Amino acid sequence: MPEILLRTGDITHETVDVVVNAANSSLLGGGGVDGAIHARGGPAILAACRQIRRERYGNGLPVGEAVATTGGDLPARWVVHTVGPVWSASHDQSDLLAACYRNSLAVADELGATSIAFPAISTGVYRYPQEDAAEVALATVRDCLPGLLHVQEVRFVLFSQDAYDIWAAVLAR
Repeated sequence: MPEILLRTGDITHETVDVVVNAANSSLLGGGGVDGAIHARGGPAILAACRQIRRERYGNGLPVGEAVATTGGDLPARWVVHTVGPVWSASHDQSDLLAACYRNSLAVADELGATSIAFPAISTGVYRYPQEDAAEVALATVRDCLPGLLHVQEVRFVLFSQDAYDIWAAVLAR
C-alpha cells in the first residue's frame, strides 16, 4: 500500500519524481510555492509552461486541471502544475480542490512516477483554511491511491510547523 507522509520544509528541495506546483492559471510563475518552483527550477520550467500555454491552454490552465513539465534544476524529475481554487465562505470549493489532487496524481501516475510531493494547495494567498484543505487533500489522496499503478509515496510538504500540526491531526483521524 502506498505511503502518505507529512513533513515541514521547502518543497523545492524534495527529492521525488514529481513536485506539485500550486500554480496560477497563467503558468508563468508568481508568488509562494509557484514563485519558488520557477526560481529554483530555472528557465526550462518557464519555457515548458509557455509551450503548454501556446499549444493547449491559451486562456490559462483551468482550476483543478493539472499538466506536467520538466523539473528543470529541481531535484524532482517533473513538475505537475495545478491551479487551486480561491477559498470562499459563501461557495464550497472543495470539489475543485479535490480535483487538483486527483488530477495531479493521475498525471504523475501516467508519467510513471513512484513518488510525489504536494504543497498545501490554496492555503496561501488563496486563503483556504488549513484544516479544511487537509481534510479534502488527505481524503482525496486516500481515495485515489488504490487505483494508481506507479505512485507509492505521497508527501505533503508543509511550510510551517503550525500547518504541519494541523495536517498531522487530520491525518491521524
